[in-house]
Amino acid sequence: MADGGERKAYPLRVDPALWAAVERCAAADLRSVNAQVECLLREALSARGVRLKDPVPRKRGRPPREEKDRDAIE
Repeated sequence: MADGGERKAYPLRVDPALWAAVERCAAADLRSVNAQVECLLREALSARGVRLKDPVPRKRGRPPREEKDRDAIE
C-alpha cells in the first residue's frame, strides 16, 4: 500500500480468459475482482519468499455519530 493507507491505482491489461477466471474465483470467494487480484498477488509474492506487512483493514460502514447528533435524536 502507498503511504497513509491509500491504494495505488494501476491500469492492467489482461488476457480475457485470465480475467474471466479471476472473476470466477472472486465470485466464489465473495470478493471483488480488485480484492481477488490483490489476494493473488500477495499469495504469489509469499510463495516467492517476499514478506509483506499485513494489510491495514479498511474501515467499513457508517461513521460513528457525534455527541451533538445523539442529543438531537433523543
